Amino acid sequence: MEYTGVYTSPLGELLLACGDSGLTGVWFVGGKFFARGLDPDHEERETPVLACAKRWLDIYFSGWEPDFMPPLRPSGTDFQRRVWALLGEIPYGRTATYRDLAEKIAAAQGLERMSAQAVGGAVGRNPISILIPCHRVVGADGGLTGYAGGLDRKAALLAREGVEPGRLVRAAGQARSRKKVSSFSSNSRCQTADIIV
Repeated sequence: MEYTGVYTSPLGELLLACGDSGLTGVWFVGGKFFARGLDPDHEERETPVLACAKRWLDIYFSGWEPDFMPPLRPSGTDFQRRVWALLGEIPYGRTATYRDLAEKIAAAQGLERMSAQAVGGAVGRNPISILIPCHRVVGADGGLTGYAGGLDRKAALLAREGVEPGRLVRAAGQARSRKKVSSFSSNSRCQTADIIV
């Protein structure tokens, strides 16, 4: 069974979904792939996982980097989940290109090369927007390309992290130093990132 809730962000409403063990979706309402994979028999109900995700989003949209992550359970192919795991490694306030990700996957699989377009397809189908930071992936020239929530939102998310439009290529220059914030106790379920791939 999946449970849903709505979060009102400064960039528009987000639909959040979770199962018993973790977050399964965060979509901008009306965005491309909106609610894709959501159980049609879902129930709107506040759960500890959704409360944790909402707290994470509160901190993020307040201009801080959260120092915890709700448990994440994105559903996808093995290849998609490998790409999404790499997205989680892109630091706050930094960017990577589709080519960067393709090269990492190729190296990990012992391949000579990997298609950046294939990686882009997986990035675009990330079901957990913002928390799995697909907005941090840019084109080879540093330009903003593709984002299921819309390019205006992608630019706004990067700006919130201190990424200036002229500094998008690769490491995005120096990331703005941010204090990490958490309001959870040490025994909280929200202390550690838990992405099942």
